[in-house]
Amino acid sequence: MASEDPKINLTSKKGRRSLDSVDGFTSSIGPGNIFTGSIAGSGHTIVLGKVEGSSELDGALVVGEGGCWIGDISAKHIVIAGQVEGSITAREKMEIVCTAKIRGSLTSPFIAIAEGAVHEGEVHMGEVKRFTDQRNRD
Repeated sequence: MASEDPKINLTSKKGRRSLDSVDGFTSSIGPGNIFTGSIAGSGHTIVLGKVEGSSELDGALVVGEGGCWIGDISAKHIVIAGQVEGSITAREKMEIVCTAKIRGSLTSPFIAIAEGAVHEGEVHMGEVKRFTDQRNRD
């Protein structure tokens, strides 16, 4: 079965300030894979499959388009392009991409929510910045 190419390229750091400090991902949950449990550590993690559990990360966490997370998320920087059901806490920055679908609370000092993203829940932050994603979708 051929998979559909993602609409948003999260591996390109160009213009994605939340990922500027990421020099590769140390952990990944690939498409079609399911992880159940807790993820903790200092590295950067990308989820393109499904996670049922929680995170406590000192690095960046990306839930890519097609990825799904059920449970609470906590990380330094967070980018969501997939689906999340649970509380999301970014200690520095959070970016919600236009393909994201979230049910749960968002907490971060800075949150950017792209036009077209879907969020059902509370938002707790220091500053709100709304934007239309201008980056190339290739």
